[in-house]
Amino acid sequence: MNSTTATGSIWKQPAQVWAVAFASVVAFMGIGLVDPILPAIAESLEASPTETELLFTSYLLVTGLAMLVTSWISSRIGAKATLMIGLALIILFSLASALSGSVDAIIGFRAGWGLGNALFISTALATIVGSASGGSGAAIVLYEAALGLGIAIGPLLGGLLGEVSWRGPFFGVVVLMAIAFIAVLTLLRGPGEKRDPVPFSAPFTALRRPALAILAVTALFYNIGFFVLLAFSPFPLGFGAMGIGLTFFGWGVALAITSIWVAPWMMRRMSRTAVILTVLPLLAVDLIAAGLVAETAPALVTCIVIGGLLLGIMNTVLTEAVMEATDLPRSVASSSYSAVRFIGGAMAPPIAALLWHAFNSTVPYLFAAASVLIATLTVFLGRKVLAHIDDEPTDAATEDAEAITVGDAT
Repeated sequence: MNSTTATGSIWKQPAQVWAVAFASVVAFMGIGLVDPILPAIAESLEASPTETELLFTSYLLVTGLAMLVTSWISSRIGAKATLMIGLALIILFSLASALSGSVDAIIGFRAGWGLGNALFISTALATIVGSASGGSGAAIVLYEAALGLGIAIGPLLGGLLGEVSWRGPFFGVVVLMAIAFIAVLTLLRGPGEKRDPVPFSAPFTALRRPALAILAVTALFYNIGFFVLLAFSPFPLGFGAMGIGLTFFGWGVALAITSIWVAPWMMRRMSRTAVILTVLPLLAVDLIAAGLVAETAPALVTCIVIGGLLLGIMNTVLTEAVMEATDLPRSVASSSYSAVRFIGGAMAPPIAALLWHAFNSTVPYLFAAASVLIATLTVFLGRKVLAHIDDEPTDAATEDAEAITVGDAT
């Protein structure tokens, strides 16, 4: 039941670790960066909310599908080359999005952005773990810190730049990713890295493992709740770009706090499955409450921030659970798990928008709550298969599955 190690040593890291960590912050900023400008894009480009929500869908769907081949790619060309290609693609498609004149074009360019994101985040943690001092526990805490910081800053930066123009956040990503590209290029060692090619079919066959399959299905439905809260909420809030950015900055800070400190504290006192079966129903209750108060902005903001607290716990606990669920090689389990999870995230935003259009702003949140309850039921029914994830982690198991935490980079 023990979680990550003490965090005191995570700050004493080689320069190459900080280079990848900084790039990870920027990559995770991309998840929430467009959140504050969704209404502005819809208005400026005369797009419906459903069309605008496809900015998330194309990004997440391609990210998820690409995850199935990233381990195969990185095992052949090396981690540094994979990171560089991923960063270059993000820069290219962010710039193309900023220069676009239609929502359809941005949807397409966001898909290319998703490909770059998949190549980067599927490799980032394995790189950090391979280079970090203080063991895998310290590396995972550092990675979770980058995730939380990126998710928190993304909406805030999106709000600030979005007040100038909806194109601003996209140009902001170009500049930050260019800095990250230079940092990784100059500070990360490439030649001499160990390569262990994996079969192309490995991520597809990994889901035959019952424990991994159960957690992947759980993550699919959990991610629907996650992205309804993140991607749909800007519309019923009715705020400007800065108001939405500040709201989701609070959400991201809450997520970061619980993912780094509260989740490990809980796992020292409860089994992983017990934490999951406690937090998921609380998240469903929060989503139901959000639906009931969707027309009252201050109350909805409160539900969003509370949701961030619960999502942070779930991200870290799912990371730990998947790490102990399988003895598969690095990146293989990550690829299959992440693919299924991101597909869940891709489905959520347009479905939420359609339900809003067909009914009212309450129904999308009820849909999200129902999905989270299905995730809860999946874990409850599969708890015997998952029993081994509550055991103390072995060094070998941790070594083989360090990279799986990329599945929680949403």
